[in-house]
Amino acid sequence: MALCQAQAAEPAAASLDAHLAASGDLPTVIITGSMPLPTVEQPRDTLAAPVQTASAQQIARSGALDISAFLRRNLGSVYVNEVQNNPFQPDVSYRGYTASPLLGTPQGLSVYLDGMRLNQPFGDVVSWDLIPRMAIGSLTLMPGSNPLFGLNTLGGALALQTKDGRSSPGTAIEARLGSHQRRAVEAEHGGSNAQGWHWYVTGNRFKEEGWRDDSPSDVRQVFGKLGWGDARTDIAATVSHADNALTGNGLQEQRMLARDYRSVYTKPDLTENKSTLLNVTGKHQASTALLLSGNVYYRKIDTHTFNGDLNDESLDQSVYQPGAAERAALAAAGYTGFPASGANASNTPFPKWRCIANVLLNDEPAEKCNGMINRSHTQQENYGFSGQFTALADVAGVRHTVTAGAAYDVSHATFRQTSQFGYLNPDRSITPVNFFADGTEIDDDGTPVDNRVDLSGRMRTWSVYASDSMAFTQDLTLTVSGRYNRSTVRNRDAITPGGGGGSLDGDHRFSRFNPAIGLAYAPAAGVSAYLGYNEGSRTPTAIELGCADPENPCRLPNAMAGDPPLKQVVTKTWEAGVRGTFASVARWSAGVFRAENHDDILFVADNQAGFGYFKNFGKTRHQGVELALDGKAGALDFGVNYTWLQATYQSREVVNGSANSSSDAAAPGLEGNIVIMPGNRIPLTPSHILKAHVDYEGGRDWTVGLAMTAVSSAYARGNENNGHQAGGPSYLGPGKSAGYAVVELNGKYQLTPRLSVFAQVNNLFDRKYATAAQLGATGFDANGNFAARPLPAVNGDYPMVNATFYAAGAPRSVNVGVRYAF
Repeated sequence: MALCQAQAAEPAAASLDAHLAASGDLPTVIITGSMPLPTVEQPRDTLAAPVQTASAQQIARSGALDISAFLRRNLGSVYVNEVQNNPFQPDVSYRGYTASPLLGTPQGLSVYLDGMRLNQPFGDVVSWDLIPRMAIGSLTLMPGSNPLFGLNTLGGALALQTKDGRSSPGTAIEARLGSHQRRAVEAEHGGSNAQGWHWYVTGNRFKEEGWRDDSPSDVRQVFGKLGWGDARTDIAATVSHADNALTGNGLQEQRMLARDYRSVYTKPDLTENKSTLLNVTGKHQASTALLLSGNVYYRKIDTHTFNGDLNDESLDQSVYQPGAAERAALAAAGYTGFPASGANASNTPFPKWRCIANVLLNDEPAEKCNGMINRSHTQQENYGFSGQFTALADVAGVRHTVTAGAAYDVSHATFRQTSQFGYLNPDRSITPVNFFADGTEIDDDGTPVDNRVDLSGRMRTWSVYASDSMAFTQDLTLTVSGRYNRSTVRNRDAITPGGGGGSLDGDHRFSRFNPAIGLAYAPAAGVSAYLGYNEGSRTPTAIELGCADPENPCRLPNAMAGDPPLKQVVTKTWEAGVRGTFASVARWSAGVFRAENHDDILFVADNQAGFGYFKNFGKTRHQGVELALDGKAGALDFGVNYTWLQATYQSREVVNGSANSSSDAAAPGLEGNIVIMPGNRIPLTPSHILKAHVDYEGGRDWTVGLAMTAVSSAYARGNENNGHQAGGPSYLGPGKSAGYAVVELNGKYQLTPRLSVFAQVNNLFDRKYATAAQLGATGFDANGNFAARPLPAVNGDYPMVNATFYAAGAPRSVNVGVRYAF
C-alpha cells in the first residue's frame, strides 16, 4: 500500500494535508472505507511497488468506451479475455489475476469506487457496465496482495476516484456515432461556490446492435455528487444508478467461426443489471498532525439473466425419429407434419418432434430435447462503514506516518434459477416447451433432473488494520502494515433446507491476519529502488460454497449442489525493482514479481461443457518481469510496456478433461480425466504482453495517436495439463488461442475553444483474432446442423466430437463524436 514519506524538516504550523501533499505525481491512499481512498499526493520514489495511475484527461483522450477498455489499452500487465463478447462484460486480468462479471471465473482483483468495494457479494464478480466512465477523475492500479486493500486483493487493487465540482467545473455534452449502429450521448456538469458547497452530475445513454448476430446493448447510467468543505473538513455524498441490458453471446466453435465470423453458437445470452449505490465520505483535520476519515455506504444490485443453451445431455441420445407412442401423443395433441419413419441426422438437421412428444408423455424430455432456457435472478444488498486516522510523529529522529482503522461490511444475496427444456432452431435460438428441470424428470440412469436453485446467503466481515511508514532519511523509507479480517458466510437453501445430502445450507467462518513490509531507497537523484513482501486472502463466496461437490457439478450461473467446505485463498507476493528518469524527458522502470496462491479456488470443468464445480487447488504461481518506458519530447508523447508472465500450477491434481485428447478416456471422445502437473501453464494467461503508443500534438488545435496491443498465445480452458493435440474425429482444434496484435488510431480536432470533434478506428488492420479459448463438446457438424450421436458407439457409449471454442475479437470499427463545453 502506498503511504507517504515524511519530510525531515516540516514546519510546525503546516497541516497534515499539506505535509502529505509533498512533491510527486501519484495519489496516495487514505484507507477509508473498505479500501484505500486516494486523496492526496505522495512522492513516487517512496513506494515499494510499481503503481500505475491515470487522470480523467488521459481516460477521455484515449477514446475508451469504459474503464475496462482503458485498462486494456493503456496499463502494463493488463489484458482482456472477451469470453462474453460484449464490450461491457470483459474479463480484465492483471498479472493473471482477474476481475470478471462472470460467475465461475476465479476472482483475484479488488475494485473500489471512492472507497466503496465494487466486487459483488455473490461471487466477488465485477460488473464493469455499472461504472460510469465520465465520472472517473483518476484511477490507481496497485500491484500485489497488499492486505490493506482488504479481501480479494490477491493480484492487485484498482482504486477509482470520482470527479467533483471543484476539480471538474463547467458543463459539457458529448455525442458519438459508430459502426454496428453504435450511438451514445453523455453530459456532465460541475461547480462550486464561496460557501464551500460543490456538486457534480453526469449521465449517459449508450446503444448499439453489436458486431455479432443478435447482440445489442443498452446502457443507462447516472451519477451525482454533492459535498461541502472548508480548510479542515470535507464531506461528500455520492449517488449512482445504472439500468443496463447486455447481450453477450459467448464463445463460438471454431468451424462455425470460420464459416461466419459474426455467428453465435446459441442465443440469446441476455443480462439485465440494475444497481443503485449511496456512499458518504468525509475527512477532518483535527490538528496539524492528525487526520480523521471515514465512510458509510449502501448498494443494491438486481440482475436477471436469460440464456438459450444446448442441452448437452441430448448429444448422446436418439433425438430424431418419434416412436409409435410418441407419434400417437403428437396426433392426439393436434400436431401434424411429424415424420412417420426414417428421420435421422442427415435429413433432420434441427429435430424437435421427440422433444415435444416426450413432454406430452411426461417421459424423457431431459434426453430428447436438445435445447434449454436457463433463467436466473440475483438480488444483492451490501452496506457498511469504516473509520481511520492518519497521524505524524517524530520518534528518535525517525518520522512516522501512522494509519490505523476498522471496517464492517454486511451483504445479503439471494439467487434463484430455473431451467426449461426446449428445442434448437436453425437461427440458433431455443423454442421452450412446457417442461422444467424441477425434479419431476428422471434421466436414463434413474437420477432426478433438477436444476432449480433458491439460495440465500448472508456475509459479514469486520476488519482492523494499521500501517506505519518510517522515513529514516529523505532517501530511505520502510513501511510495515497488516490487516486482520474475520468473515462469516451463512447459506440457506429454500428448496432442500436443513443440511444433509443435496442441501446448500451451511455456516462458514474464516479469519486471518495478513502482513506486509516494503522498503524504498533512492541512492541518487533520478534513481530509486524498491523491495516488498505482502500477503492477502480471499474467503469463498456463497456461490463457491454452494457449488463445490465434484459428484454434483453445476451449470453456472444456473445450478448449484451440496458442497464440501472450501478453504480461503492466501496469496504471498514478493516485489522488487528499480526506476528512474532520463534528463526529465522519459521515465523508466524495471521490476520482477512472484506471487504464490495457496488453496486457490478454481472452477473445474466437468464432463459436459458448461458444468463444473469449485475446488481448492494446492498451489499456483504467478511470476514475471515488467519493463516500462514513457515520456514526452516536444509535441511527441510516447510509451511502451512489456510483461513476461509465467502463471503455472504448482501442485499435482486430477480433474475432468473429457474434451482433452490427452485424457485417460477408454476411447477417444468418451469421458476421462487429465492430470495437472507442477509447471503446467494456467489457461487464458499469455506469456508475453506488449503495449506501445505514440501521440502527436499539432499545436492547440489537433492531436493524433497510434496504439498497439500485442498478446502471445494462451492455452484454452480444458487444457490445464497443456497436453491436448488436435487429431481424429473426436478432437478438433489446437486447444489454445493464437497470439495477436491490434492497432488503434485516434484523433481530435478543436474547431473552436468550446467545440471539438474526435474519431477513433479500432482494429485498424481488421485482424481476426481470439482473446480466449475453451475445449468442449460441440453439438453441430461441419455444415452447422445439430448432430446427436455424431460418432459410432464404443461398448454402448457414444463418443463426442470435441472442439476448440474461441472468444473472437471485434473487427474493425469506426467511431466519431463531437463535444461542446459550456
